[in-house]
Amino acid sequence: MPCLERIDPMPRIVPALIALAVACMPLAANAGPPAWRAKVETFAATHFKHTAWGFAHSRRDYALASALAAEDHATVDDDVLYAAAMLHDIAAFAPWEDAKKDHADRAVELLPAVLRDAGFPEAKIPAVLEATRTHMFDRKPVAPEAVYLHDADALDWLGAIGVYRLVSLVDANGGQPDGAATVAQLRTFLAAVPAGVVSPAAKRALPGREAWLKSFLETLGAESDGMKQL
Repeated sequence: MPCLERIDPMPRIVPALIALAVACMPLAANAGPPAWRAKVETFAATHFKHTAWGFAHSRRDYALASALAAEDHATVDDDVLYAAAMLHDIAAFAPWEDAKKDHADRAVELLPAVLRDAGFPEAKIPAVLEATRTHMFDRKPVAPEAVYLHDADALDWLGAIGVYRLVSLVDANGGQPDGAATVAQLRTFLAAVPAGVVSPAAKRALPGREAWLKSFLETLGAESDGMKQL
């Protein structure tokens, strides 16, 4: 009886698997950020125009918060961090501002509608609200996303960028805030912000920004007769 030749199915299976993988590759390659991100970014870029707490500040907060979390090897939900960083100062702008409420608390009231309109995941909205509520340096964040947004926002008041933000608010025509008021605010932040920083990475970044701001104020005083000629 002649020996039956063994039939190996692999030559047929392997090409099929390769073809399937190749067919799926364009889908993976084209999978970009979720659509809600573009909507949130466009919203922030369109409505948040301000030298001290506008869209550029939101972008800095997100970048720094992400970097601090990475340095600490902390696990954060990037969707939550991104949305909170982009939108946390919404109540500093018309028509959303309310002089009777803290801007962080007012933002918590406003953001659910904004996030839902953008298609943001419903289950993550509470985390965005909590990070927004505690983003200021004098509040106490708990969740990782809240901690790193809070610390990034605090550090943004110090160092060269902190000076830039506050000096950009000075009224060139002699109104308020003037130079003296700006110096007073810089000193207030220098005294108050460091104690509010929470994360290890932010605490490591703190001395450099503190030192820069202290040096700036000392030099400014030396060049302006003790701040009398501002």
